[in-house]
Amino acid sequence: MQIKLSKRLETIVEMVPVTGEDSCVADIGTDHGFVPIRLMELEKAGRALAMDVRKGPLQRAQEHVLACGMQKRIETRLSDGMQKLQAGEADTVVIAGMGGELMLRILKSADPAVIAGISTFLLSPQSELAIFRHGLEELGLAIREERMLEEDGKYYTIMRVEHGTMHADSEAEYRYGMCLTEDSIPVLRDLLDKEERQYREIAEHLNKQEREGAKARLEEISALLQQIEEAKQKLCSAERS
Repeated sequence: MQIKLSKRLETIVEMVPVTGEDSCVADIGTDHGFVPIRLMELEKAGRALAMDVRKGPLQRAQEHVLACGMQKRIETRLSDGMQKLQAGEADTVVIAGMGGELMLRILKSADPAVIAGISTFLLSPQSELAIFRHGLEELGLAIREERMLEEDGKYYTIMRVEHGTMHADSEAEYRYGMCLTEDSIPVLRDLLDKEERQYREIAEHLNKQEREGAKARLEEISALLQQIEEAKQKLCSAERS
């Protein structure tokens, strides 16, 4: 069976560190199981756990594992988030394809002993990025690398996270990233330009309204536009350095 991953999933796989034949990667919310299969093909770990809360996707993942002859190296496991992951069982965890607040709930509800035993987290929240980065900071987790990419008109951020401390200088960094790699800069610039156009259109529309609440919403939009400007200034500084 030939596995073809999206650019987003290929990037996640690329960012997973090579950890040796005694190591294990747990893919939380595995869906079709393609990420664990590719990780095993690339010998990035000795074995993998493909975990999902839904029986249907897990069944498809199991079928794909069997079709690829990976059943001795990849175990499929029904699990709500990380609830069925045991302490010391995995040293790398991948969570992608869900909202930031849901991902935070998964991390916060996990057994602390399980979290403590994980060396690297590969996380790709699809929304609420500022809330998510604040949440990581509160959990004692630190972003060590970020990549941003565009695929099919959507923008994705992928974070390599480890235990440690971090703190951003501004809300703009919590929203748009603290340590984006050089090749992510053009993608972020495109996103900032797109969001700036959208927010300015909304602000123009709100300025014409007299409804109660329009002023408060306009203040929110103004704050977001300020964050975009700060992020653009940071990009300019990064390009000059």
